[in-house]
Amino acid sequence: MKHYFRFFMCALFLFCVCGFTVPANLRAQRRPAAAKGPSVAWKAPADAEPRDYAGPERCASCHPAEAWEYERSAHAHIAPAGAKVGVGCESCHGPGLTHAQAEQASEGNEEKMREGKQFIFAFHANPQENSERCLRCHVTGKTQDFFGHSLHASAGVACMDCHVIHPVALAPQPENVRLQPAQGEFFTVPQLAPEPAWRTESLLRAPQPQLCYTCHRTVQAQFALPEHHRVPEGLMKCTDCHNPHGTMNRFQLTRANWETCVKCHVEKRGPFVFEHAAVRVSGCVACHRPHGSVNNFLLVRREQRLLCLQCHTGFHDQAGVPHGRLGFQTSGDCTRCHVAVHGSNFDATLLR
Repeated sequence: MKHYFRFFMCALFLFCVCGFTVPANLRAQRRPAAAKGPSVAWKAPADAEPRDYAGPERCASCHPAEAWEYERSAHAHIAPAGAKVGVGCESCHGPGLTHAQAEQASEGNEEKMREGKQFIFAFHANPQENSERCLRCHVTGKTQDFFGHSLHASAGVACMDCHVIHPVALAPQPENVRLQPAQGEFFTVPQLAPEPAWRTESLLRAPQPQLCYTCHRTVQAQFALPEHHRVPEGLMKCTDCHNPHGTMNRFQLTRANWETCVKCHVEKRGPFVFEHAAVRVSGCVACHRPHGSVNNFLLVRREQRLLCLQCHTGFHDQAGVPHGRLGFQTSGDCTRCHVAVHGSNFDATLLR
């Protein structure tokens, strides 16, 4: 009797523990991104005295256009309400009183004005130092955690190469990055004007994908191929698949391996009872080009049988299906029989 009582008490204890912990974990997993807090933590510079600051009003007296654009951005509303120093322009450029006094004393002398600019951080340093200014505040969001180890950082790309804080004049993109695909003549997506787009799209210097095309010209050419993901038409963005600030995944993908693809192509996700091994090992790119291709379905080969024969080189005769004697390798179409190429729940040979 004691044995059953002890078993009952243990079961009751486990039930209570699961009842309190599992719902909490589920709530944490389903928490919407908007409720997780901002990705910016405002930090006033700690290496200056209050008397070293000029104040935003004095900055605006010489830089009215920059101040006007800054007030319209999200940066102007980050500092706490009680903050009095290190806000506005000086939160990024540092204490500006010495700079303002030197500029005023120069009386228009260009040489003295150049000397006065040395007393302010004007983001003319090397890419690492420029980015470190931004990363003093952008430290709480997972999207920026790996920037120091990202491909962009290793290539000398700084935050200011893609983002602009106060775009006095948004420079138009050169014509050589405006490669319009044939589909653009028949289908277009409405786009915001440059200034509203700048405010709503992470303060980018240019909208996607034009901004990315300025460096990634090979990818631009791939998106101009007949079969491509609808990035040039505006239905997708580069950041839907890639995190420009860096991740632990190859190609700076937002998710590991094929997880990036099945985020949209959910019918290919599975899990399947009988899986296609190539998907698990190499991912979708074993058969498909991610950006564009001249072949149907973004395949890497024009003929599907040649694509299959890249891996399936040693055929063994199946019962009643002599692949070699019937010449399937040279004239057959594998997907006529193996229709479930992404995985199957019914047949180990992916026949259905």
